[in-house]
Amino acid sequence: MDQAADMKVTFRCLPELEPILPRPIPAVQGLPHWFKAMAQKAFSETAHQEVMTIKKCPPVVDAMVYGFFIPLVANLKVENGEFSWEREVPATEVTKFSCSPIDFHDGAQVEGSPFFKDDRFIVKFNNFWTIETPPGYSLLFTHPLNRIDLPFTTISGMVDTDLFPDNLVNFPARWHDESFSGVLPKGTPVAQCIPVKRELWSGQFETMTPERARKLSDMTTTLGQQTGVYRRNFRAQKR
Repeated sequence: MDQAADMKVTFRCLPELEPILPRPIPAVQGLPHWFKAMAQKAFSETAHQEVMTIKKCPPVVDAMVYGFFIPLVANLKVENGEFSWEREVPATEVTKFSCSPIDFHDGAQVEGSPFFKDDRFIVKFNNFWTIETPPGYSLLFTHPLNRIDLPFTTISGMVDTDLFPDNLVNFPARWHDESFSGVLPKGTPVAQCIPVKRELWSGQFETMTPERARKLSDMTTTLGQQTGVYRRNFRAQKR
């Protein structure tokens, strides 16, 4: 089985902020409570038998636990569409440095896209860590995967963090749950960062040879007769 490569991602923060900042965490440590509580099997009224849930689906699990989560830096209270927070931040020597956990983008910046809604701003989650990856690696920043339970949707973006390690990358998001009222807790993942090796690629399209068609038929049969085939025989170690 392939062994996962040990690729170091370096997170740096201002020394004044280190005592109060939640650290980015490996995504495997940030699985949501609903996923942990899920049963591995559920009864299907359609099939009239028990079926495996997504908790037993390696591709779903691997997507949710890959990379790192960037956490919300303070409790965020939302009431009647207004955002507020309480957070004491020490003074820093960096000029033009926002200590707010969130800022906003004008909605006009996403006009013409599905993120746009009239009279709505785009939330921006502020990040207080610079991030450096090894040469040749970028980071894909995206909404925490499969987390449609969160009241916002982070807008995906990719940054060449090997070449741009000395500035902060913040995360715009659309707050889609207009009925949300309460507190979004400090530590809530606001972005999942996934290392991506920059490589040129091209597509190649072929028809299957008889041998590959036979392999497809055999694999389809095996998957229908056994459980855990992919997990046991084809899943690469990722952590």
